[in-house]
Amino acid sequence: MALQGSLADIALPDVIQLVSVSGKTGVFTLSAEGADGKIFIKDGQITDAIAGKLSGEFAVYEMAAWRKGQFIFTANIESDRVTVNKSNTSLMMEAARRLDEWRVLQRKIPSMDAIPFFLPREPGHDQITLSPQEWAIVTKIDGQLSIAKLEQATGLPAFDVCKVLYGLVTSGLISLRPGEEGSAAARSQAVPVGPSQRSLLALAENVRKLADDSVGLSGSIAVEKQYRVARAEIEAGGGISAVHGLVDRLARAISLLEGGDKAGEFLRRVNPLIEIGPTESKPQPKHS
Repeated sequence: MALQGSLADIALPDVIQLVSVSGKTGVFTLSAEGADGKIFIKDGQITDAIAGKLSGEFAVYEMAAWRKGQFIFTANIESDRVTVNKSNTSLMMEAARRLDEWRVLQRKIPSMDAIPFFLPREPGHDQITLSPQEWAIVTKIDGQLSIAKLEQATGLPAFDVCKVLYGLVTSGLISLRPGEEGSAAARSQAVPVGPSQRSLLALAENVRKLADDSVGLSGSIAVEKQYRVARAEIEAGGGISAVHGLVDRLARAISLLEGGDKAGEFLRRVNPLIEIGPTESKPQPKHS
């Protein structure tokens, strides 16, 4: 009997672990929101994977991030190629790290429907040096293609596209505007009233304490600097986005000072704090 279920009930890494321990051979077939993929396992070890245009370990990382959809495992089916050489443990650890990084990226890239566009630059501004991967994405930005379309146009994984765009947004080279679907949804929703300034200042203080725990005395000066920036933004009316920005900057600083594992641990501890519940809403004023 085939093993099957919903990705909403059990995450793919957990299913992989179950099949690996039993030493099974077969193929996982996955479907999620219009995307399909396959992961081949031989004697409990992943040997091959494909998801859209992606193959090998990058296809595994892509599918490990799917949170909705279905999977089915069919035993005794093997692939005639080997595209994955890492151990299952290494693959799942890297997949978990990428999921943590996704949470950071989503602070500035909330939707794959968003459309990147270039911001005007002052004459004589410093020349920008881009990596080959950044060039592959930048040359496709025309103010019309959504992030999802850029992924298709470049053939790069969504994670890599969003990571590059995150850097470009942070550097002020590009910005994002909602796609047609996002704009329609925004028009149909009420405008939320954010938490009070006092609550945001207390929240930023708690974020700072968690960051201090992650870096210790050696990184306390960097943490304090970012905290003061966020505090000034909150007092200037920056709202919850100022706290999100603080988390982004601290995660990057912790990653540089202590490594990705520490940054991931920081994000896991801080996320419950910044997931503020629904707030009172008021109708969006109409302009005459």
